[in-house]
Amino acid sequence: MNAHGGETGLPVLYSFRRCPYAMRARLALMVTGTRCELREVKLSAKPDALLAASAKGTVPVLVMADGTVVDESIDIMRAALARNDPEGWLDRDDPALIAANDGGFKHDLDRYKYPERHGSDPLAHRAAGMRFLRDLDARLSQAAQLCGHARGIVDAAIFPFVRQFAAVDRAWFADAPVPHLREWLNGHLESDLFAGIMTKRKPWAPGDAPVVFAPA
Repeated sequence: MNAHGGETGLPVLYSFRRCPYAMRARLALMVTGTRCELREVKLSAKPDALLAASAKGTVPVLVMADGTVVDESIDIMRAALARNDPEGWLDRDDPALIAANDGGFKHDLDRYKYPERHGSDPLAHRAAGMRFLRDLDARLSQAAQLCGHARGIVDAAIFPFVRQFAAVDRAWFADAPVPHLREWLNGHLESDLFAGIMTKRKPWAPGDAPVVFAPA
């Protein structure tokens, strides 16, 4: 066992079930068949082991068996897919689109979802976020997924954030002028892959029996 690792000899993933960054990391780990020890984090009471592994204290954090720490979600995705990519996700990549999601769209999403936290005008940020979503909708009018007809890394990296946006006001989103995006989002939400990463777990504490995250 390394200083920050688990008892199983597997990599350790610190995660939070509803965090979109953690979701996309788990999606890649699941589709690649990567087994790891899952430690669910309560964000208001982050365990010392997480903070020792990554001073940022954000999830996801993956601690490899040799002690190497990967604490950016997209890096976890790419590392897992570089080792095993059974669906060819890396063949359907668009780093610029992922960067736009993680940059401007995430900025607007946070200020739409949490206006009291940011002192923001939620409707202004909803409108700004919709500009990005309309671009996605236009792409999806041409193909079932964002980079072609099969799902890839871009879809897995982005749909958890679109899920969060849609959930702020479900009734409004149901009528928003992005029909292709809604169909795409629903397809991912109803997938076996998504169901497989969303099992509820109690927050981890030192001494708990290991929880192994693995493909079904």
